[in-house]
Amino acid sequence: MKLDDDIHNYYEHLVLERIELLGLNKTKGEDYLADLCCLALNQIPPRYIRFEVDMSFYMPQSERQQMEMNVVNAVKQAMSFLEQNSLEKSWKKIVR
Repeated sequence: MKLDDDIHNYYEHLVLERIELLGLNKTKGEDYLADLCCLALNQIPPRYIRFEVDMSFYMPQSERQQMEMNVVNAVKQAMSFLEQNSLEKSWKKIVR
């Protein structure tokens, strides 16, 4: 058994869905998106699964909605952090 093929964090799927919904995959570069994913996922406790169908079929709607809200908040905070960090870097260049 290879864990990297058989088991994954369900939140990864939800974070990628949120990024696509916001259109960030079309407006931001790969480095930004990778940083965004890492920052967002580190804020949410992992939810490991083997098969995507298990989550969608067996999960109560209320739990799915809570997971989606967790992702919305985590992505928002990650974007804010990246934006602030980018502004600080820009300001440091101007001051020099």
